[in-house]
Amino acid sequence: MFSPLSCVDAFTDRPYSGNPAGVCLLETPRPRDWMQQVAAEMNLAETAFVERQGDAFGLRWFTPQTEVDLCGHATLAAAHVLWTDGVVPSAEAITFHTRSGALQATSRGAWIDLDFPAEPAEASRAPAGLLEALGIASVWTGRNRMDYLVQVSSEQELRRIAPDFRALAGVECRGVIVTCRSDSPEFDFVSRFFAPRVGINEDPVTGSAHCCLAPFWANRLGKSRLAAFQASARGGVVHAELRGDRVQLSGQAVTVHRGVLLR
Repeated sequence: MFSPLSCVDAFTDRPYSGNPAGVCLLETPRPRDWMQQVAAEMNLAETAFVERQGDAFGLRWFTPQTEVDLCGHATLAAAHVLWTDGVVPSAEAITFHTRSGALQATSRGAWIDLDFPAEPAEASRAPAGLLEALGIASVWTGRNRMDYLVQVSSEQELRRIAPDFRALAGVECRGVIVTCRSDSPEFDFVSRFFAPRVGINEDPVTGSAHCCLAPFWANRLGKSRLAAFQASARGGVVHAELRGDRVQLSGQAVTVHRGVLLR
């Protein structure tokens, strides 16, 4: 049984930048253990598994170590593959059924818009070891259902962060978002995302983190439309618009290679 498998760089318009995601199109249901093994074999931040369900698609996301509840860049990559491979006409919206509810993707020229739930963080004290593992002081610290959010004072400080990943993996959360105002007039804010607990020391570009960052910065900047840069080594651009309890995430994507799984 062959399964088409693509690697897509998401939240970028250039290959070998942004965040790479595996996208596996399933013709028949496959067991969870098999999907986890494929994700470990791919060894990317996330591999998305897509299965047609009537007029919509089931979508699951796996890191090399575990299944996750929400992933923006692999959703963007999955929509890109369905349109570019001709599975869905580019003029049609795509609905994904996921562990975080129904998510919709629409094509807008070179851009893909994703309708995601807002995941605002509430102010909280940093847990023991978090700031020490990051090697920083915080301006503000909060948490949502998945991640801690830490605001720092400057982009220079954010870019200098070199976490102790072993210590950071001991913090009970999916990951840690670090953010600050951008020094560039092109962007409203910048961020980095660390998730060693789920097998990703630093994620290149994290769509789901922007479901937290969008309400955070919209409140502080007094604007609902935001342009963001994730300052990883690969880097990536995310546009976000806060719409009540939803966030529209927008980005571009490039297919880097295609193949088939033989097992």
